[in-house]
Amino acid sequence: MISISKEALAELPIRRYEGEVSLVEASKALERARADLRQERVVGLDTETRPAFRKGESHLPCLVQAATARAVYLFQLSRLDVFPALVELLASPAVVKAGVGLAHDVRQLKLVFPFTVENVLDLGVVARRRGLGQTGVRNLAGMFLGFRIPKGARTSNWAAPRLAPAQITYAATDAWACRELYLRFEALGLLSSGVPFR
Repeated sequence: MISISKEALAELPIRRYEGEVSLVEASKALERARADLRQERVVGLDTETRPAFRKGESHLPCLVQAATARAVYLFQLSRLDVFPALVELLASPAVVKAGVGLAHDVRQLKLVFPFTVENVLDLGVVARRRGLGQTGVRNLAGMFLGFRIPKGARTSNWAAPRLAPAQITYAATDAWACRELYLRFEALGLLSSGVPFR
């Protein structure tokens, strides 16, 4: 089993996404996001959910992050006007949606709005099939990208109407890292056709 130790991971340099982040809040930003997503070959995809601190408590996703080569788009699911753009992206056979734990994310998103899904690739499944013992985005980034993603805002309130700068950076970094991992896996020949996301 190929893996990375906590000590080795801790020694890697920290990286955060430093490109453009668009919090999709206005119709102009939404159209720009749709146009960019339509012309992309691969999109890094992730979701964030408000944490549950009590036994039996659970929440639905509040945020969808989609990373292209040019920007990361953050879609707050409290805004119903973002649903058509997400439905289009998720259903597009022309765009690979790459992420980690996507089967769970997709199941949870379907409880928020209806959609069909095409061409989704779970990098954690790929890693497992290639004999890797660790399949989380942070460990994979350490092993394949040579940097450490900080955990900082993971348990913050993703349902807040206004996201803090630290939340925005954290959310964008996860989606960007998923896209970078897909490109690295592709370059290394680790992607085989027909790998399901479930």
